Amino acid sequence: MRIHFKTSYEHDIRLFPDRWSFLVYALLIVVAVLLPWLIDDFFLGEVTNVLIWAIAGLGLMMLTGQTGQASLGHAAFLALGCYSCIIFMEQGLPFLIAFPAAGILTGIIGTIIAIPAIRLHGIYLAIATMALSILADDIIVLMEPITNGVSGKFAPVINIFGIEIERWGTPDRFYWLVLVVAIICTLIYRNILRSPLGRAFAAVRDSEVSATAMGIHISRTKAISFGISCAITGLAGALMGFFSGIVTNETFSIVISITLLMMIVIGGLGSIHGAFFGAVVVAFLPQFLSLAKETVIGGGVAIPGLETGVFGMILILFILFEPMGIYGRWMKIRIWFELFPFARKDMFKRQKSYLKTERLR
Repeated sequence: MRIHFKTSYEHDIRLFPDRWSFLVYALLIVVAVLLPWLIDDFFLGEVTNVLIWAIAGLGLMMLTGQTGQASLGHAAFLALGCYSCIIFMEQGLPFLIAFPAAGILTGIIGTIIAIPAIRLHGIYLAIATMALSILADDIIVLMEPITNGVSGKFAPVINIFGIEIERWGTPDRFYWLVLVVAIICTLIYRNILRSPLGRAFAAVRDSEVSATAMGIHISRTKAISFGISCAITGLAGALMGFFSGIVTNETFSIVISITLLMMIVIGGLGSIHGAFFGAVVVAFLPQFLSLAKETVIGGGVAIPGLETGVFGMILILFILFEPMGIYGRWMKIRIWFELFPFARKDMFKRQKSYLKTERLR
């Protein structure tokens, strides 16, 4: 007779919680692979944009959602990954080498930058990384011999084993490429979470004092998280460059950093699903606002700051009424149905007290 002891963290250790979840995700991947035959090129481009934003969101989620380190400078690492990949390909490296090399280079530079930055906490770390994002614009302009300055760089055509992939010429091939990268990044993210390193990230996020008491090296853990986060973000930046076709110093502004942070907060901090849900909001909300404006007041009228204002309003509403984001709301609804009729409203009451160790840092 086999006795199976279940633990509270068993679902977190296993790659999939159960067989049903595996079947659902497998079906979702099959639908995603068949998507180019189900929708036209315009909507396929929008879905591709969602996947690219989701990869960037996974990068920031690793640092902010899992390790608890706020960052407003990830636009700089998007730019670094983008320019690195394009420059590598211009020097003759094939895409299959240039693309991962750009991610590795971005991760290494991110780790080096993290060594002094991780000494800061909270809002001070956010301000320091925001300064990095602002400096990236000037650095791109000053390094004109390499980056072409304000003139920008054109993304070359991707060639994989003789198959040419271009965002405008072959949108279906480019979509499949982005889909493969998104799946690989998601699997890497998930496997990190169920490893001892992922547990260390969560411990640092919840309480640095408690993590230190458990023998976790705080500075090293933060630096590793920063490096992995920047590497994934660099891959997303490279794909953004190929998606837009041309990149300049204005492509990766501080607005992108703020949008990324808003995206993971709206989607749900600390969850893989949150990166994808937030990416859907970021990618499709501008299209929705454009259609709504044309319907209500006509297409010839411009409203400056409309998109930024709506984004800010949505963020405030989520912080006030649903801090766990879209994924958190979905989890509450699912748990309510699973426990019905025994579910109660107070089950999801927000905790307003803090650990004493958290107050002491």
